[in-house]
Amino acid sequence: MTEHDWTHGVVVVGGGAAGMIAAWRAASRGVPTLLLEKKNRLGTKILISGGGKCNVTHAGPMEDVRAKFRPDEARFLRPSFYRFTNVQFVEMLTDKGMELYTRPDGRIFPVAPHDAKDVVTVLEAHLQDAGVQVRLDAAVAAVNASDGHINGVTLASGEVIATRHLIVAVGGSSYPATGTTGDGWPWMARLGHTLVPIRAALAPLYLDPTPPADWSGVALRDVVLRARRAPSLTPGKELVRWRGDLLWTHKGVSGPTALGVSREVAEAIPEASIVEVDVLPDEPFEAVAARVLGHCKAHPRRAISDLVETVVPQRLAGPLLAAAGVDAQTRGAYLSQKDRNRLVATLKSWTLGRVRHVPLERGEVVAGGVALSDVDPQTMRSRKVEGLYLCGEILDIAGPVGGYNLQAAWSTGFVAGDAAAKGVVSLVGAI
Repeated sequence: MTEHDWTHGVVVVGGGAAGMIAAWRAASRGVPTLLLEKKNRLGTKILISGGGKCNVTHAGPMEDVRAKFRPDEARFLRPSFYRFTNVQFVEMLTDKGMELYTRPDGRIFPVAPHDAKDVVTVLEAHLQDAGVQVRLDAAVAAVNASDGHINGVTLASGEVIATRHLIVAVGGSSYPATGTTGDGWPWMARLGHTLVPIRAALAPLYLDPTPPADWSGVALRDVVLRARRAPSLTPGKELVRWRGDLLWTHKGVSGPTALGVSREVAEAIPEASIVEVDVLPDEPFEAVAARVLGHCKAHPRRAISDLVETVVPQRLAGPLLAAAGVDAQTRGAYLSQKDRNRLVATLKSWTLGRVRHVPLERGEVVAGGVALSDVDPQTMRSRKVEGLYLCGEILDIAGPVGGYNLQAAWSTGFVAGDAAAKGVVSLVGAI
């Protein structure tokens, strides 16, 4: 067994979003910094974010960004969000020549041809500039502590790395193939931390009945997806809604709307939930009714499916009409008032099915993790173990889709790196 001494430096476990920023910040303060990553490259999960396009953060005042999190999470994030803002992170990228653009919904992306790979490359350049020592294929097996103080980590190889200042940024358990397999939670539990139960967040929804195979890949643009408790439980009670795009998969639905409602749906399990979609969210019921009636009068000889195909993709027009109990070939002149009412009701609330599962392993992030009460939000320092700092998804933080979770990783990582470096300087000064 070999041992390396980093007592007068900072060791960071986890080379994802939070870990890279933490290592960069610690080293930028002149403190020797070692970054350990279990995979053979850094930023593996960043590479798949936004479908590889990488929604790096969200635009706007940090107070607005913070307000998108649940109240307890928003309170916890306040100090770090003001210490390291979305503007500062954007500058890290643009200072290295990357162009970014902001969508109307506030989501910030690299300008093509730049993508997630280039974001990771820029972060690696910052690590190199700061002098961070990076070790890949360096899986940590255990976090070591004695007398209430961190004293190092043991790698899977048996190597021991001694340190008095350790940052754990190993992520959660979503997309385990990227390396986020929940390693940090057992370590933290053994050190006395409270773990909030892990739940899916920003995940697809698996439905019953399963959608037909030929629906897979079909999208609805700018709709509202609503989740309700199943009628057999609390009739009609709405859990959550989200506006955006909806994508059918071979098991259910995904896309921003599904991700947006998934946390609340997952929390409702084992109670059942149904999901329904409003395909014309900007038009009230009366306006949609007038649209249908107007079409019937203007085109009495045309099948009603012609109207529905202007609202949803052609492949879905028949199923939507079937859900409404309307024959797709009914001509406008023969569409009864009852049929029109059922069609309008379906356009405004098309029931897609009952949610049978929200797959934890397919979520972009997970909710749950180390309880926020166990961590000082001013420093990301553990309240249980001296010399231990926690940041990123290992904490019980899960924001909505839109770049919010990456900003939480950047900000908490920055504060953890800064505080750990200050701790090293204080220790050295005391010797």
